[in-house]
Amino acid sequence: MEVYIAGKGIISAIGLNVEETLQSLKAGKSGIGTQTNLTGRRDSNLPTGEIALSNAELASMAGLSADYSRTALLSMIAAKDALADADINIKGLKCGFISATTVGGMDKTEKFMASFIRDGEVKDIGRILYHDSGAITELVAEALGIKHFVSTISTACSSSANAIMYASRLIKTGVLDMAIAGGTDAMSLFTLSGFNALMILDENYCTPYDDNRKGLNLGEGAGYVVLVSEKVAGKLSKAPAVKLTGYANANDAFHQTASSPEGKGNYLAMQGALKMSGLEISAIDYINLHGTGTANNDLSEGMAIQRIFGERVPKSSSTKAFTGHTLGACGGIEAIFSMMAIEQKMIFPNLRLKTPMKELGFVPVTELMEGVEVKNVLSNSFGFGGNCSSLIFSKVN
Repeated sequence: MEVYIAGKGIISAIGLNVEETLQSLKAGKSGIGTQTNLTGRRDSNLPTGEIALSNAELASMAGLSADYSRTALLSMIAAKDALADADINIKGLKCGFISATTVGGMDKTEKFMASFIRDGEVKDIGRILYHDSGAITELVAEALGIKHFVSTISTACSSSANAIMYASRLIKTGVLDMAIAGGTDAMSLFTLSGFNALMILDENYCTPYDDNRKGLNLGEGAGYVVLVSEKVAGKLSKAPAVKLTGYANANDAFHQTASSPEGKGNYLAMQGALKMSGLEISAIDYINLHGTGTANNDLSEGMAIQRIFGERVPKSSSTKAFTGHTLGACGGIEAIFSMMAIEQKMIFPNLRLKTPMKELGFVPVTELMEGVEVKNVLSNSFGFGGNCSSLIFSKVN
């Protein structure tokens, strides 16, 4: 059974919807800049891919209360847009919502803790009711009217890719007819300080796959796709242009926060996705790199890519130089970028790359490529704990 992508919804630092996002990618417009929503810590001065809207403004877009976590508001906006884009009536269908996140409702918990430490008493306990990652998913599922199947994935930076993978499996086995899958994460001081303590944040704008890269910039956002069965796809008013043809998850069990130098887990994930798709390596037209900008990630991913593709590495780029690393949301956001590459016949640039990595025999694309036939895209999402996932999106003939 084949699984089709019927709709997509996205919000990030480069756009509040699909169209704004596409225009930013085409213009080479990065969303990374000075943090404004988080204040009071030295870490908050670090550049991030922040969405330039307040919680009240996001709540208005989401149709939810501003009392809810920023993570939930972002999720609702993107998931609602994805469902609208699919133009599908979920009544009578076995419908699921599989959402990923790493930070959950941390932003509200931080505000609760600040008041508790200051005043020494419990006030506004409602702020932490949605701290748990699963609670964010359930809140949005309820608002969307999805009750058949609801689940949360939290596997670090591969979370959204795994959510999409899981949704596809549920559709293939007949558990679901359709599913909204992807992920969401909002900025929090806890996340920013934690990554800074690991000494992997760049104090300037990140430069993925550059020989002089110094680390990543964090970002926030949400990205969801609507996956449907062949039966449902055949009844849609708008025929899907893209299908999910391959996916795999692997783990090299090397280190809590680093991939093995040779990228064993990365290699196994890409190899597994290719095997499922039935495609020859020469059929991959574009690789959306995980490409965080850290010394470890870019080297291990690059080495694994060379091991698979040899001297004929497809066109590739990291789009995190646009959005920052959106953690649990990146797999969903970059799944949409991969789909855009197919639908728009474009390959997006790897911004700010000036000096190619000396260890690698390939260089990511640094200028927008238009009018390019893109039939198959490999999208990588690799997380802490060695949790590595790869997805393959293909053009529907």
